Amino acid sequence: MIIGYGQFEPALGRREETLLRLEGLLATAGDLDLLVLPELCNSGYHFSSAEMAWETSEEIGRSAFVDFLVETCRQRNMFIASGFNERDKGVLYNSAILVGPGGAIGTYRKLHLFMNEKDFFQPGNLGLPVFETDLGTIGLLVCFDWVFPEAWRVLALKGAEVICHPSNLVLVGLAQQAVPVHALTNRVFIVTCNRIGREGDLHFTGNSLIAGPDGKVIRRASTEGAEIGTATVDPELARNKLITPRNHIFRDRRPEAYDGLAGRPAAATKA
Repeated sequence: MIIGYGQFEPALGRREETLLRLEGLLATAGDLDLLVLPELCNSGYHFSSAEMAWETSEEIGRSAFVDFLVETCRQRNMFIASGFNERDKGVLYNSAILVGPGGAIGTYRKLHLFMNEKDFFQPGNLGLPVFETDLGTIGLLVCFDWVFPEAWRVLALKGAEVICHPSNLVLVGLAQQAVPVHALTNRVFIVTCNRIGREGDLHFTGNSLIAGPDGKVIRRASTEGAEIGTATVDPELARNKLITPRNHIFRDRRPEAYDGLAGRPAAATKA
């Protein structure tokens, strides 16, 4: 399987310009099975108002942006995961959508909203789904989800072999350090696609990456350039959860000791 990221700069509030930039980027791509694009790719990120966030959102079934992605997948016989400013029943979600040659496959709505995203979006209400495709089992997360190990583990427990991670990262280097660790501790492939450029006072940090089940970074992008980076990977490696011949990352878990994991932080036990 050939997986990759498409690091570039969406045009804030200018969907047609974004599509032109994306079309030019895709023209540089070779063979690909799965491509990941940045967070909020159809709208840009740093909205000046709630009205701007709303006006740049789209419904999945009525989206010129999604139509473009699907047509690209049909022409190239590939799959694309992209961040998406999603409008649904009067509510906005910071979503990721997976599409293929046959159309839209599934959606994840970001659970963990970062900073001013809380002014525009509702937290996701679709849980942590995985999607069965001809390529294998694919999971989706979005940007600040990188902080929460529970999200990565749930997707891995559900059988995700590749986790697509559309992002607009502004905290320098932090996610890029954490993502390979999530790949290692869950024995999965991860494609983090960050964007580049500036919007207002935000500077996006690039350094998109592909990490493997051994925790190694297979491919990394520059901090500033628009580029497609790819890697040829074997999904079978993500199905092998053995760390040693006697240690399996799932079978060796001790859930009975994790009873506080889903709750609020507890006070430390006094000595």
